Amino acid sequence: MDILDYAFMQRALLAAVLVGITAPAIGIYLVQRRQALLGDGIGHVAMTGVGLGFLLNSSPVWMATVVSVLGAVLMELIRWYGRTRGDIALSMLFYGGMAGGVMLISLAPGGSNANLMSYLFGSLSTVSPSDVTAICLLAGFVVLVTLGLRRQLFAVSQDEEFARVTGLPVRALNLLTAVTAAVTVTVAMRVVGLLLVSALMVVPVAAAQQLTRSFAATFALAVAIGVTVTIGGTATSFYRDVPPGATIVLLAIAAFLALTVLAAPLARRRARAADEARPAGEATECVIPAGRAAGDEVGV
Repeated sequence: MDILDYAFMQRALLAAVLVGITAPAIGIYLVQRRQALLGDGIGHVAMTGVGLGFLLNSSPVWMATVVSVLGAVLMELIRWYGRTRGDIALSMLFYGGMAGGVMLISLAPGGSNANLMSYLFGSLSTVSPSDVTAICLLAGFVVLVTLGLRRQLFAVSQDEEFARVTGLPVRALNLLTAVTAAVTVTVAMRVVGLLLVSALMVVPVAAAQQLTRSFAATFALAVAIGVTVTIGGTATSFYRDVPPGATIVLLAIAAFLALTVLAAPLARRRARAADEARPAGEATECVIPAGRAAGDEVGV
């Protein structure tokens, strides 16, 4: 049985590749900013967009994009002005978005638990041609932003105050990062699901950090891991009849564990090489492990 003989699998694999590229591409900036769970919050808000799509008989993907982008903008505004009450406001936004989505889907004509589950955890058979078109357009936007503005986004992610002093529009770049993350959530929801998309933004980046020592190398390896696990998870889901989203995330975690084990002897070897290269009598410096945050060395 050839997996490419089926049109729905062709669409699912194309969507999986795009998800594997876009999720780590924006995820690396979220990890640098210590906002690893931002994707999870946007996923909750996007559920309202999915519910509106069903209720208004329009595309759930495009409606989720609009709602999640508005939610991401609101999250940034709360982060800027929320101060001590910001976490409470964000919690109400996240859980209100999820509850609103469930309610709207239940009120929509033909709304069912099956529809809800496919958006929460992903579904191969429900990726339609119109979904693929939307995913391609949205993925193009994410790639354009994350690669075209990589130096500016990297600078803001590393140190906002320094970036502001150098003249970068910090607030505009922060807002663009949040909007790009929102778009990525809607790109990934048909394959991975809204509840698991945040893992695909974070875990491949964390896995890549175990081996790489620069931002550029981490970016490239994280995207490679993302594409590998999404294709592998989609194919496994087809042949073994298991949920695609859960399979993809578990493969990503397995990659993280494997690279963590591999990184330990590499770190020791680097430490020994550094000690041997150091002139006799020179003070020993602390060796930074291989798994440190991407970007600790310059290499955008």
